[in-house]
Amino acid sequence: MAKLQEVASDYRRVKNAVYERYGGIGGLSKIYPGYTVQNEMTQSGLREQLGLPSVYYYLAVFEALADIKNQWTQTKSRVSQAIQKHEGLSAEEAHYLRFVLKVNNAFCAILQKEEVLLTEELQAQYDRLAEAVDIRRLNSYLKRQVRKSQTKLHTEKADGFAVAERAYRYGEHGIYITVKEKRKRVFVPLTDGNSYRRQLYIKLDREQKGIEILVPIDVPVRAHEEYQAEVGLSIGLFTMLTTDSGHEYGARLGEWITEEAEWLRQQSAIYRRNKADNPGRKKYWEQKRRRDAALHTYINTELNRFLREEKPRVLYLPKLPAQSRAGRVKKYNWSVRMWQRGYIRKRLEQKCREHSLELVEVFGKDISRECCVCGACGEKRDHCFYCGSCGLELPEKTNAARNAKKRGQKLREEAGRIKSKHDRTDSQ
Repeated sequence: MAKLQEVASDYRRVKNAVYERYGGIGGLSKIYPGYTVQNEMTQSGLREQLGLPSVYYYLAVFEALADIKNQWTQTKSRVSQAIQKHEGLSAEEAHYLRFVLKVNNAFCAILQKEEVLLTEELQAQYDRLAEAVDIRRLNSYLKRQVRKSQTKLHTEKADGFAVAERAYRYGEHGIYITVKEKRKRVFVPLTDGNSYRRQLYIKLDREQKGIEILVPIDVPVRAHEEYQAEVGLSIGLFTMLTTDSGHEYGARLGEWITEEAEWLRQQSAIYRRNKADNPGRKKYWEQKRRRDAALHTYINTELNRFLREEKPRVLYLPKLPAQSRAGRVKKYNWSVRMWQRGYIRKRLEQKCREHSLELVEVFGKDISRECCVCGACGEKRDHCFYCGSCGLELPEKTNAARNAKKRGQKLREEAGRIKSKHDRTDSQ
């Protein structure tokens, strides 16, 4: 226990060192994707100073890095809520602040008092927004809100650590775990015969003088050589997914949601009528659980069919607006509340990870009103898109999916050019 506790203590010190160096505004430009943090922590000499094996050192670095990224996500969410509640902001000012929050490079540059430099398309959009507002006042407001929301990360807990596959082995009804001594492992007897070949988390219980091994769920990652297509997507309330080629998946989603919304209305009415008799809702919640499970099964089945038939390598998906700001909430009422777009998005992201696919987010503003051929602003009628400039007539969701693909491909090209420019600069 003492040897494992020593590893846990140093693991904590490494995490706190990362929090201290990169948890503030100065580290914001280095945490995405994180290779800079890894390289600088390698050069810091902390690992040699502690004598901590690399299998623990780098896991501690990346665990702390994940905590920092999560904190920034929460900070942006709180700032976004403050912007939404601020009655003194005009529509243009709120739009500017939300744009800056979404574009990480702009957000980072403003907090670090640097010039905002973006890709060509985003730079043009930023310049248009900046011209319509007082950016000095708004940037000061943004920085104040960040200071209010951001907290300094630190941990005093030294009750566990992650362990890579090469830092342990099984044998003699137990597990041998690497410690700080070179070529030494401590033996821990196990209460079961299970064995795993993946990253584990060793949780220490000093009072009981025992350990608990936490094992993540094993999800195999597959790569498909035949998956080469680039597919633009549009998520809808009545048809789950529409591709840029016009193919539809989850066409019964709207029917299912409408039926579910009607059932909820009926159940609410019954409950209100009998509320005085205190009937309880145990039966209701059990029925709702079964209905939700059936709907989720349908969604997953359609997502799997989409992957099998489209064979995508890259997916382009518009960012969805916050549901509370959706203009159609009152119109659809229960149907919008039942819309599973958050679940659909979550499952799509998970399946992309499982199949080694790239999911690219694009800005969704006016994506369904812009002509995918000429770029002019068109008109939507009866779920169809009409362009008065070039005469295009297309289903509304197909047009939006083609715009998603068009914007996503342009975004990737711009990112590739910037990366090549940086690589040339570094080599010089």
